[in-house]
Amino acid sequence: MQRSIGITLVAVAAALWGLDAWIRRPLAHSTAVATIVFGEHLVLVAVTLPLLLGALAALFRLGWRYILAAVVIGAGSSAVATILFTQAFVDGDPITPVVLQKLQPVIAVVAARLVLGERPRPRFALYLVPALVGAWLIGVPRPFHPSAHGVKPTLFALGAAGLWALGTVLGRYLAQRLAFQHVTTLRFAFGLPASAIALLVLGAPAFASGHDTLWIAVLALVTGLVALSLYYYGLRTTPAVAATLAELAFPITAVLVGYFKFGFTLTGWQWVGVAVTTLVVALLPVRPYDPVEYVPAPAPA
Repeated sequence: MQRSIGITLVAVAAALWGLDAWIRRPLAHSTAVATIVFGEHLVLVAVTLPLLLGALAALFRLGWRYILAAVVIGAGSSAVATILFTQAFVDGDPITPVVLQKLQPVIAVVAARLVLGERPRPRFALYLVPALVGAWLIGVPRPFHPSAHGVKPTLFALGAAGLWALGTVLGRYLAQRLAFQHVTTLRFAFGLPASAIALLVLGAPAFASGHDTLWIAVLALVTGLVALSLYYYGLRTTPAVAATLAELAFPITAVLVGYFKFGFTLTGWQWVGVAVTTLVVALLPVRPYDPVEYVPAPAPA
């Protein structure tokens, strides 16, 4: 029961991330990408500030490996990945960046084996293979004649997918030893200085206009604070390899936003992909079982 609830919460959080394309894409055309990401982290750190000292104390008690994991999640998965993802929106269309996440489950499965010792059971392929096929169909309008939607947005989106996959695994690593609210707080805290450095490197202004600042705050609170709190709470009882499939609710929602909000057309194959991927995500919590067996993770050098 706990695992079923956990997977459901991860999927709900991912669906909220997909909805942020509704705001993020138009926002990225009026405000610098680094400014948006810095503003989000500024709001999030301000809201979670009362929890920060307790979160840092709990983290430092765990040792350097956990500290490194928290830094990678905050700087990489939160700040850098969000900048790459938002820039992919600016340089490309609203669908390509999210559907390129079809590689995220593959990356996460490998990372989960190396970091957490999670080895998928053979039956897990019944979920993984259809999920990858569904995500491929969503991302490639003509699956038998694929073509890239621009090199830069593709590379940006792939970079974000890799960092988010690593974030899933390291988030599970932290969630096993830290309270979910502490993991959430640490992600924002380490993401803030990283996003500030990005401002300096990219030469972007620190603050947006009053109108855009309001929407940045909405992004931060809804797809940031609420979604990530649900996500890390669910991740406590959800293996990383299962969580990464539940996260495919993200591209499903984002594709529907692209269709209904921005008027992008979907081919028949893409609708099939949406249906297949939705079915996989829906079945994960309905028929919960232990998708992995744990083997000793490789010892650090």
